[in-house]
Amino acid sequence: MGKELIFKTLRHEETDRIPWVPFAGVHAGKLKGYTAEELLTDSDKLVESLLEVKKFYTPDGMPVLFDLQVEAEILGCNLLWAKDNPPSVKSHPFSEGNEIPCACKIPTEESGRVPMILDAMRRVKAEIGDEVALYGLICGPFTLASHLRGSNIFMDMMKNPEYVKELVGFCAEVSCKMAEMYIEAGMDIIAVVDPLVSQISPRHIEKMLSESFTAVFDFIRAKGAFSCFFVCGNATNQIDVMCKMGPDGISVDENVNLAQAKVITDRYNITIGGNIPLTTTMLHGTQEDNVKGVIDLIDSLDHHNLIISPGCDMPYDTPIENTVAASNAVKHPEEARKLIENYQAVVDDIDIQLPDYKNLDKVLIELFLLDPDQCAACTYMLNSVVDAYDEIKDIADYAVYKYTMKEDIARTRKMGLTNLPTMCINGEIKWISIIPSREEFISEVKKYAK
Repeated sequence: MGKELIFKTLRHEETDRIPWVPFAGVHAGKLKGYTAEELLTDSDKLVESLLEVKKFYTPDGMPVLFDLQVEAEILGCNLLWAKDNPPSVKSHPFSEGNEIPCACKIPTEESGRVPMILDAMRRVKAEIGDEVALYGLICGPFTLASHLRGSNIFMDMMKNPEYVKELVGFCAEVSCKMAEMYIEAGMDIIAVVDPLVSQISPRHIEKMLSESFTAVFDFIRAKGAFSCFFVCGNATNQIDVMCKMGPDGISVDENVNLAQAKVITDRYNITIGGNIPLTTTMLHGTQEDNVKGVIDLIDSLDHHNLIISPGCDMPYDTPIENTVAASNAVKHPEEARKLIENYQAVVDDIDIQLPDYKNLDKVLIELFLLDPDQCAACTYMLNSVVDAYDEIKDIADYAVYKYTMKEDIARTRKMGLTNLPTMCINGEIKWISIIPSREEFISEVKKYAK
């Protein structure tokens, strides 16, 4: 049974096949014709959609909800809702001053959307919880702190690290409370989803984050559940320090070479999951592309301590047949290999003209992002430009490219970029999966001004 397969993998035992966990977050709503907002605010629609995920994609494990803004909304952040993405945070209640939310702000079973989520969790647990391992996803302490503080938190890390540590400590208390409620509602695995961990150095993680994250994973273990640490972006340099925090599993996206990362996770006997490309393969690819992507992963990795999954929350419009193809490839790899014996990759031949960088009237800042509406790391990289733009608008312009758009995928390839999010200035790569401070960003832009 799929649930026991996941449990064995997270207990680091031998298994007869690799488990499959589709991260069908808002995409679950697509299966029933519901918008992301409908899915994330209505327990009836959420349960109905999750049962469709179970029927179509035969998962061994699956998330009940993929929304990193639940806690932020409770703590006072305003959200901007979308039809085909989770909501995004649009206000940061602690952006001024050095405040820490009071203990009375810790969520309860009556807070925000928690009653709806707990209702859906209990009902899904009753329906399919004996067969499928259920994941309760919580916003990680650092990303939650960023939601509260805004992009100022990256300057805080340089100028006021004790404040960052204290704020992250409060957010870890929120994480523990959310985890406790989700475990009591029947969740088998608590996934601490913290996209922004990839945006800071291992040294800063150890100095300001590790203690709080370790406390969260220890708490989850003490409550009798498994834990996973989800990170987005190029977290290659952060994998080792993430392992030291003590999760049972780690999940990464396509920015990370899974085989290389697994060498590190195996050293700590931690399970790793990932990382079928979300847009080039799942959203825009063919069934054959998805089969090939899965088989390439399977053939490049030792199968112990391994889960195959999308790189992150699947795009809303991912074709059903692509995910079915990925599922079948994980569960029946020998049959899948026969299907792709004559496989040939097809790359869209889109003619992209790059700017004449040497003869621009203004400095050009280019942001190559996965999706600024869905990817927190992308959102904060974009905000680092938007927040400082008034100071540089006379000398600079900026452009945003989304890796969900075929033309922007082609542009990203032509630029030779292999990791996202990335920020370029006048065609030169400046920051890859790192969010610059306001001062650093403005200083760098001014160097290019004529």
